[in-house]
Amino acid sequence: MRIRDLLSVQSIELGGTPGDKTEVLNHMVDLMAKGGNISDVETYRKGVFAREEEGTTGIGMGIAIPHCKSDAVKAPGLAAMTIKEGTDFESLDGTPAKIIFLIAAPNTNDNVHLQVLSKLSVMLMNDSFTNSLINASSVEEFLSIIDKEETKKDAESGEKGSTKAESEVFILGVTACPTGIAHTYMAAEALERKAAELGYKIKVETRGSGGAKNVVTDAEIAKASAIIVACDTKVPMDRFDGKKVIECKVADGINKAEELLKRAAKGDAHVYKAEAGAKREEVKEDKGSVGHQIYTHLMSGVSHMLPFVIGGGIMIALAFLIDTICGYGATGGGNFGTMTPLSAFFKYAGGLAMGLMVPVLSGYIAYSIADRPGLAVGFTGGLIASSGNAIAAGYAWADNVTGFQKLVADFAFQSANGGNTVSGFLGGIVAGFLAGFVVLMLKKMFSKLSASLDGIKPKWKRNCSRICLG
Repeated sequence: MRIRDLLSVQSIELGGTPGDKTEVLNHMVDLMAKGGNISDVETYRKGVFAREEEGTTGIGMGIAIPHCKSDAVKAPGLAAMTIKEGTDFESLDGTPAKIIFLIAAPNTNDNVHLQVLSKLSVMLMNDSFTNSLINASSVEEFLSIIDKEETKKDAESGEKGSTKAESEVFILGVTACPTGIAHTYMAAEALERKAAELGYKIKVETRGSGGAKNVVTDAEIAKASAIIVACDTKVPMDRFDGKKVIECKVADGINKAEELLKRAAKGDAHVYKAEAGAKREEVKEDKGSVGHQIYTHLMSGVSHMLPFVIGGGIMIALAFLIDTICGYGATGGGNFGTMTPLSAFFKYAGGLAMGLMVPVLSGYIAYSIADRPGLAVGFTGGLIASSGNAIAAGYAWADNVTGFQKLVADFAFQSANGGNTVSGFLGGIVAGFLAGFVVLMLKKMFSKLSASLDGIKPKWKRNCSRICLG
């Protein structure tokens, strides 16, 4: 599949009229709908705007790549619009967007379109290519420019690394964004292109929606001068223990590639310590605003939660389908979905999977904040949020506690005839953040202990966290 296969002539508009961001996005959705890729335009439109609220898709340099992965998309597709005067798209570098590509991705597991879309993202890093598209006088010329550049890119990929001598400076990179569609690959391309200009050898691992690609090996990590981790989501870090690591936002990988590479080449980075509580050396990296960090932790939890929600929902739907096929659609009543052994199994298993939704959300929010020590504490907090508090009836102290113990009893228990204390999804989010920050605090408290106790530090932290969280 090529980029041309995703672009419909009806979904391209050259010389569009500038408007505000909302107007432009609405118009881009209407263009996408003309290509016939969307089964429910309004659902897709809501998805596009919801993604934009998470963070701007205006990546800078006059480019914007809004995108949405949705059940409302029948087949992967692209819509494109050029605006010579530019429009304010709240871009990362503040520049007006002059060329906009809207991505429609179906909510499937094959992700066959991602390779094509990542190729488009990196092609747009070429200023000459982007300017040619903005100045194209016809849709046919626009498509021809894309075809020629894509053919050239494919040829270069086939020759990459076949004749180049190995440089003395070898740098590794890891790029990832929460959706894993555009920024992940653009950051990788920016680092690779700038490294080639500077004469550095580089390998970049991309962790997109289609999974980890170009994964770095232990041997490569051992010989690397430094590792650049340009990510807005959680990635495996233990493997970089003892190596110099620069951690930054994925946007910095796109816009500050040269600065990051020169720092890596000079060794201007902290030494990463995988063990919880170890002191980091050198410069403290910029992780972005508090709001951005909260968003990153939340998205880590949501991304790990979704497979349980989707898988559980599918199994429950299969239970209903089986009962319907067996003729119980009108007679099943309250037992509909459990009228046969097979349907009952699917409904039971689906319910168990859905029941893990909140604990997994909480666990991986805590994991994103405090690494492995936070995982067990977050899961426990999520279980409390999804299951509710214990009932005080039957305990000898139920009517006799005072002071601080009464405060704990009122918080952690309900009376025999008390109301439902299940806090659900929102409670799970609160529990995940609380667990993560409590463990983070304990990591700092235990950091001064003897190195001989390193092996049992995480266990102390988890137990202390459970005590703190009740």
